[in-house]
Amino acid sequence: MTSSETTPPEPLSHEPISPEPISPGRTSPEDVRRVACVGAGVIGGGWVAHFLARGYDVTAWDPAPDAGQKLRRMVDAAWPALTALGLAEGASADRLTVTGTLEEAVSGAEFVQESAPEKLDLKRDLLARLDAAAPPGVVIASSTSGYPMTDMQTAAADPSRLVVGHPFNPPYLIPLVEVVGGERTDAAAVAWASRFYEIAGKSVITMADEVPGFIANRLQEALWREALHMVANGEATVRDIDLSITEGPGLRWAVMGPMLTFALAGGEGGMAHMLDHFGPSLKSPWTRLEAPELDKALYDAVVAGCDEAADGRSIADLVAERDRGVIDVLRATGRLDRAEDSR
Repeated sequence: MTSSETTPPEPLSHEPISPEPISPGRTSPEDVRRVACVGAGVIGGGWVAHFLARGYDVTAWDPAPDAGQKLRRMVDAAWPALTALGLAEGASADRLTVTGTLEEAVSGAEFVQESAPEKLDLKRDLLARLDAAAPPGVVIASSTSGYPMTDMQTAAADPSRLVVGHPFNPPYLIPLVEVVGGERTDAAAVAWASRFYEIAGKSVITMADEVPGFIANRLQEALWREALHMVANGEATVRDIDLSITEGPGLRWAVMGPMLTFALAGGEGGMAHMLDHFGPSLKSPWTRLEAPELDKALYDAVVAGCDEAADGRSIADLVAERDRGVIDVLRATGRLDRAEDSR
């Protein structure tokens, strides 16, 4: 592993996280050079590949006897995609060191990403061990896909530095990471983690409160459960369900999320008109999920949220942006070419 230092590339373009005072012994997010990844399965391996591609030195540990070989194969498999995305200056798969113990992996680390299997007792024990072994002040993030940090930090001597850093698979390709602390997490550690992930090239949602499953997984789960109901009841085939997303709303969601997408359904009246027109259908039996009451508080929050998300763009601007984006997605996935060939 080379010891040369590199400057990680600029973060993705979005609102920056407000800086918080740096705790004693904690490197600033901009100055992190060494990252430890504990757990080298699909998610952990994806994190390793991502951090390597962003120019960091990475130490990794996993208890499996063949973890080192598997991890290097995962990095090699991800490297062509990472190269296509653009590597940071000095990025190299050779900057990976696989250690024999957890303690070796986190020694000297300036950030720790835990990606162990989703077993609560295992997470509690592992986070306590990481807290005991990692240098004082270093933020430790868990890749958990559903457990609240409050439930995982119970055995740690210093729970204030433990946060959730929930990625989407594969972490080296999907930008999203959801960050949230537990009841005993210091707000400065949450802000530090959010800023670090931004510098490391992630698109960050910093959650104000713990919600089981976080945000994106809850939305995925709602769609997944309804899909299973439809298959179980013979209402749709698996192919029907997948096609309904990839050839339908999924194309729009790749450009702007479900809220702004629905706002455009209201035409020039935006989300307010959409809610006035389609709000009563929330009580229609379109899904097995119980709809919330569309009271004034929810109505106002959704309308105001869409106005904020539009960030000064008019409905016409958003429509043009959506249309360009959908065309780009269709072209990138080869579907425009197939349509033209079939003429």
